Amino acid sequence: MSFSNIKKIIIGLLILIVAVFVIYNFEISKVSNDKTNIEVQVSTGQNYLSISKDLKEKGLIKSTFFYKIYVKTHKLNDLQAGIYNLNKSMSVKELLNALEKGSTYNPDAFSITLPEGKNARFVASLIEKNTNNTSEQFYSVLKNNEYLDKLINKYWFLDESIKNENIYYSLEGYLFPDTYEFKNKDVSIEEIIESMLDQMGAKLSAYKTEINNSKYSLHEIITLASIIELEGASSDDRSGVAGVFYNRLEANWSLGSDVTTYYAEKVDINERELYKAEFDKVNAYNTRSSSMRGKLPVGPICNPGIESIEASINPTDHDYFYFVADKNKKTYFSKTSSEQDQVVAKLKKEGLWYEYK
Repeated sequence: MSFSNIKKIIIGLLILIVAVFVIYNFEISKVSNDKTNIEVQVSTGQNYLSISKDLKEKGLIKSTFFYKIYVKTHKLNDLQAGIYNLNKSMSVKELLNALEKGSTYNPDAFSITLPEGKNARFVASLIEKNTNNTSEQFYSVLKNNEYLDKLINKYWFLDESIKNENIYYSLEGYLFPDTYEFKNKDVSIEEIIESMLDQMGAKLSAYKTEINNSKYSLHEIITLASIIELEGASSDDRSGVAGVFYNRLEANWSLGSDVTTYYAEKVDINERELYKAEFDKVNAYNTRSSSMRGKLPVGPICNPGIESIEASINPTDHDYFYFVADKNKKTYFSKTSSEQDQVVAKLKKEGLWYEYK
């Protein structure tokens, strides 16, 4: 055989090798850019080779032949049974990496979201709607003194204040607003509660020094934060709003907060208007009552977010006793009721007055 023929054969072999390499890399690359999750069920006893047909049928790989070559030429951990979330934008390498790690996908998992400013009654309905527990079971847990004692021992920010007989719901204010994920609908009420308390502890830990140095107890701070959450929701200055309420307390005024009266009557703000007799009623929550001069409610009236908690811990130092916010959340502070009336009149004239519906 002549040298030229040998050269041609070598060149041909090189071209063939390059072609095979290109084809191989193409066939083990991603199918598309579609990242939609596709469930793959791996049964006990299956391995990487036996699932190739399922992967191909679901459009996750381009070729079972090249997929199997990849599997046979790479050392992989044993495949675990379970449900895997995969997608077409994953190459064979990425698919196998995901399969090697074991299944972390749980089709029964669900999440619940507690918005800022919602109270224990909302939490009860949230639990009943999303889990296999009832609202009454939730209320029962909140009344369990043995369980409450356990929580007080576990969490530094809880104390005997939550067991006051006048408090409607023992853990009101301490269930931190956030989104929580659980394994399935059989989750216990205690697990839900402690997930929220864990988050509250994580958020409060940054303010331990300020809390310890405050003349107010943490329970009082959270109680005021819950009022700020509802009263200051439309304000751009919650620390200023906190300053107003602290000034009223120091001056032995009643806080005069309508939201506390609604809570006292167990009526949601958008449910109906309250009667004068309800505003005047003596209640451990109702700060519109003359009996509540210089006093905070017996406990929180909702579960406040971190912005309101921070405002309650670090209020603005000023000499205002009134506040109002306009449509743009700009807050106006006044020293007297007559000044406040003038601000409100001006906002109404300028079309900036916020009309509650």
